[in-house]
Amino acid sequence: MPGKRYAFFPGCVSKGACKELKTSTEIVAKHLGIELDELKAAACCGAGITDDVNKEMTDALNARTLAMAEQKSLTLLTQCSTCQGVLNKLNHQVQTNPAKRERLNAIIGESGYQYDGTVEVKHLLWVLVDEQEYGLSKLREHVRKPLNGMKVAPFYGCYLLRPSDILGFDDPHRPTSLDELTRALGGEPVHYGGKTKCCGFPIQMMNPRNSFRMAGNHLSEAKSEGADAMVTPCPLCHLNLDARQPDAQDVLQSEGSLTGDIDLPVLHVPQLVALALGYSPKQLGMQTHIASTKPVEQKLAGG
Repeated sequence: MPGKRYAFFPGCVSKGACKELKTSTEIVAKHLGIELDELKAAACCGAGITDDVNKEMTDALNARTLAMAEQKSLTLLTQCSTCQGVLNKLNHQVQTNPAKRERLNAIIGESGYQYDGTVEVKHLLWVLVDEQEYGLSKLREHVRKPLNGMKVAPFYGCYLLRPSDILGFDDPHRPTSLDELTRALGGEPVHYGGKTKCCGFPIQMMNPRNSFRMAGNHLSEAKSEGADAMVTPCPLCHLNLDARQPDAQDVLQSEGSLTGDIDLPVLHVPQLVALALGYSPKQLGMQTHIASTKPVEQKLAGG
């Protein structure tokens, strides 16, 4: 039976620094029968950064993206926590502030769009977990290579959980969705204190040392609790936890809080799912990660 169809907003990071994320999402969606109608003309969401430069321009571009999904009468699906957070925040403002909606429509109307505030914005993780969308019950039926014996540290980050009064999905203090997904795939979620904290990416340009210390502390804490890998629903978190893992390690070692190496693989949500569906690490682009994912492959092979 065909699955649901979504207006797919992949976000710009998955087309540049984290191409393996988009590849993995498309593999998982095709396997599960989830249809992705990509919004190829949509602009970057601004990641909460362009607000400081020109908030109205940022809001107008995001209203235009929502309007594209509305034209298709589809729920907007993104694989990025930050994109989800920015789009849901603007969506809430447009839905509750008619004056703002009218002002933004005057701007995007010049390019032929109008947004009436009818679109829902969902993250891929929510769709996989929510039984009203896809759901873990159906996902379990597709697991061919369960993650038996693999201990996974869920890293929720900021945008997926907060502001909770707008998002209304999962508990911002004691979230369970990533933990439940891990169990459904046959893995064992690892509890550690840093899983709901900021990865440090937003301050990377202003204060790199503090940014890398934050990432390093989360990684080393997860590893000390026995994690074989970490999984994150956000490509920006992935950049700080994986691509900058060597920098995080250097900071902790220079401050004397780390004696060995971190060496903790960091996976995107669809990579974790696709491994359990039977796809190979190479198909999922895991060889492009900075922190080697070989320990994950060895674990899954029973080594």
